[in-house]
Amino acid sequence: MQELKKLQNKKIAILGLGLENLALVKYILNKKINCEITVCDSRGRKELDEKYKELNKKGSNIKWQLGKNYNKNFYKFDILFRSPGWPISKVKSQKLKVKSCLSSPMQLFFELCPTKNIIGVTGTKGKGTTSSLIYKILCAAGKQVWLGGNIGMAPFDFFVKIKKTDWVVLELSSFHLEDMAISPHISVITNFYPEHLTPTDPNNPNFHKSLKDYYSAKLNISKWQKKGDWTILNFKLQINTDCHALITRLTMTKKAKIIYFKKSELSSQLIGEHNKENIAAAVKVAKIVGVKQEAIKKAIANFKSLPHRLEFVKNIREVKYYDDSFATMPESTIIALKSFNQPIIILLGGADKRADFKDLAAEVKKRCKFVVLLNGKATPMIQKELLKIKFNKNKTKLVDNIKDAVVTAYQHAIQSDIVLLSTACASFGMFKNYKERGDLFKAEVKKIK
Repeated sequence: MQELKKLQNKKIAILGLGLENLALVKYILNKKINCEITVCDSRGRKELDEKYKELNKKGSNIKWQLGKNYNKNFYKFDILFRSPGWPISKVKSQKLKVKSCLSSPMQLFFELCPTKNIIGVTGTKGKGTTSSLIYKILCAAGKQVWLGGNIGMAPFDFFVKIKKTDWVVLELSSFHLEDMAISPHISVITNFYPEHLTPTDPNNPNFHKSLKDYYSAKLNISKWQKKGDWTILNFKLQINTDCHALITRLTMTKKAKIIYFKKSELSSQLIGEHNKENIAAAVKVAKIVGVKQEAIKKAIANFKSLPHRLEFVKNIREVKYYDDSFATMPESTIIALKSFNQPIIILLGGADKRADFKDLAAEVKKRCKFVVLLNGKATPMIQKELLKIKFNKNKTKLVDNIKDAVVTAYQHAIQSDIVLLSTACASFGMFKNYKERGDLFKAEVKKIK
């Protein structure tokens, strides 16, 4: 492949050994490309031990730049592949070779992919569900389709299996897109909310310096489209004052066809008005691809919630428990609260993402009978907003672990109540990530007899 020849005899830096860069390195080694690879990562040898052993077995010429010196001497490299969580500023702050190239596994995947039938999905929330819905619909229609990206599957893990007529569905984060210079054939933007404006994950410290930077990064999904391509946008983006100017500029300069979606009323197991929008976006894509209505309806009816997205856990004494650990911002938790008509006992709190909890507090007062607060840097801010609107202090309890949180919720729940883990905060501090938080919640709920 002509593009791969660009890597021959080059000094390559792998900036962060996450899922996507790990898959890329294994791909390069399997192709036996003659190049020098250096892995740069803030974690030490002990933390990377499993990956370290795996890669050294495949290629003994790999070099390692770990620990405190991970972010130095980038001038030595010809090509640098950054993980999505690696801040671009950390690279650009250094003097690079005149011909040095900063890229990413996702950028390279787009350049090399055997098929141009790529569907990219982004948005602050809903992109994982929408990507999965599109994937399931295309599968049900008999298409050969691959799903990857932010949803947890690195594209270079299945790259060699892709054929020219296949379809690829990619969930793309703002950190994938911020330096992308290529766009998918069909792009989808689910929604925009303020997000990623401060670093929260110590292993992935990337963030956007302003709301404009964040929205601009997202819009890169459509920026490079050409005639014959499609952009699918949430109708609400036309009236979103924060991003109206950017959307207007996008629609005025685009060669691709733009269509909007609202809500779908197709029968589904998914709860919440927001999921009606996710379904509508997936339906628009399916129709562009040429999937028949009956196949669309059947796939949607059979689709179940993704883990940690308003996922039903258990019914105990007519009390239903839901895991919405993926809700790491107030807007997501507000959407979750609006998905139920019953009284709610909610688990809130966690790491600080510079969020404003004023609107959330108002929604909590309206819909929640009790609040369990998980200790974290953002939790006092939630408490403050609840006190401002005179939410009964006796109807809150601060806890230091998920076990106590579940026990407290169980003690206050009666028949027909909802117990909802939807923290409105990042998980770091008490938990490794939102997945661990959700898994621990589910484990504790399932212990209840």
